[in-house]
Amino acid sequence: MDDEIFAYDTGRADGIAGRRDQTRAAHPATGADYRMGFLDGRLEVFHLLRAVRRIQDESDG
Repeated sequence: MDDEIFAYDTGRADGIAGRRDQTRAAHPATGADYRMGFLDGRLEVFHLLRAVRRIQDESDG
């Protein structure tokens, strides 16, 4: 279980940083965990950027 958690956490960090490790993503045992973490990291960035845009819109109007 530790390997899966590590893969997820690594994927999340890579998603936030905007870089994907194809080798980790293709790993037969932990690739799915890495990819899920990566997607969660990208979603986190999306939500952050959406919040920043909302703040900018409120200050403009």
